[in-house]
Amino acid sequence: MRIAVNVEVDILSKSVIDAITGNIYATESLRVDEIFIAEIHKKNGWKFNWKKECKNPRREIFRLHLREDASMLLGLISLEIKDDHVHVHLAESSPQNIGKEKQYLGIGGNLFAFACKISYENGFDGVIAFYAKTKLIKHYSVTLGAVLLSNQRMIIPEKNAYFLFSKYYKDEKK
Repeated sequence: MRIAVNVEVDILSKSVIDAITGNIYATESLRVDEIFIAEIHKKNGWKFNWKKECKNPRREIFRLHLREDASMLLGLISLEIKDDHVHVHLAESSPQNIGKEKQYLGIGGNLFAFACKISYENGFDGVIAFYAKTKLIKHYSVTLGAVLLSNQRMIIPEKNAYFLFSKYYKDEKK
């Protein structure tokens, strides 16, 4: 069963922005393990079953957090390295970063840019693919430059992947 990506891309910024103060904070992404994921529950507001996702040996889960405060979990992303691209299986902002009262802006874009970074690191020119919720296809096309291939399958091609990568990882080499 495939699950469609359902993460909001509210703003593309250099990093994340405090929704109240407007302050910009650098982020970092790290691989997580089953011990970390054991604390992520639907009863705490998470929408996806990250424990189940973590058990798939072909997928890697990464957490996005503030560089200066690793305890500030901003979101999670599940990636799989394919033969010619990186596939995003799940991406989710943390519960406190969803809706009108969210704490930080820019999380969705940051997660997708990280997937492009992993694609570059694996020699795929930044190209990523994912299945989008039907209601988000146009949104991802406009905000991320994603292209609809068929049904709900979308890709972020090389040119648009470079835009995302350089927006978030300007100082890093691809």
